[in-house]
Amino acid sequence: MRIHLKLSKNIQPVDFSYQQKQVGTIHKWLGINEIHDQMSLYSFSWLKGGRKVDEHLDFSRGASFFISFYDTTRLKDIIKGIQAEPEVFYAMSVTDITIQEVPIFETKQRFMAESPIFLKYSKDKKSTYYYFNDSESNDILTNNAKHKLRKAGLSDEGVNVYFEKDYPTAYTKGTTFKGIFTKGSVCPIIVGGSPEQIAFIWDVGIGNSTGIGFGSLSKMD
Repeated sequence: MRIHLKLSKNIQPVDFSYQQKQVGTIHKWLGINEIHDQMSLYSFSWLKGGRKVDEHLDFSRGASFFISFYDTTRLKDIIKGIQAEPEVFYAMSVTDITIQEVPIFETKQRFMAESPIFLKYSKDKKSTYYYFNDSESNDILTNNAKHKLRKAGLSDEGVNVYFEKDYPTAYTKGTTFKGIFTKGSVCPIIVGGSPEQIAFIWDVGIGNSTGIGFGSLSKMD
C-alpha cells in the first residue's frame, strides 16, 4: 500500500541533500520500531515540486512525495504519526494524505524510478557500484528482487528485472547521506513475474538503500 503526501511550502532554504532529514521524519512518524537494522521492505520517493535557487532548493508551491510499505500496518502507524506531528523539515508540514491501494498487475510491468536506483555488489570486503548501462546490472537487479521476496516469505521463482537501457533520457543522480555521496540510475525498469511479485516490488522498491530513499518506483503505462 502507498500514501501520497502533500507538503506546505518551505520557509527555510532546503538543502540539496535533504534525504537524511526525510528518513528521520519517517522514523519519527513510525515511533519506536525495529526497521532500522532490517532489510527495508518499504520505499519512498524524493520530493517533487522544487526548483533550484542559488545553492538550495525552493518549494514555494509546496512539495509532494510518497511512502510505500509491504506491511500495511506500518503505513497505518505512519498516518497516526503524521496526524500527531505533521511537521516535516525546513518549516514544511503535511497538508494532505491520500491512500493508494496496490494496483492490479499482470505478468510484466514497466516502472519509472522515482528516486535513483542504487546498485552495490560486495565481495571480500570490496564494493562495486553498477548503473543502468553496465552489463552486470540486470543480474544484480534480479538477484536483489529475489532476495527481498525471500525475506518477505514470498516465492522468487520466475522473477526477472532489467533496465530499459535504450531509454533516451536515462541518467545518474545522487545525494550525500551522512557525509557519503551515493548515486544511482534514473531509468525505467521492466519487471517480469507473477502479479503478486510485481506488486511487492512496486511497494518495496528495487536495489540497495531503499530505506534511505533510493529505488522507489511508479507504474508506467
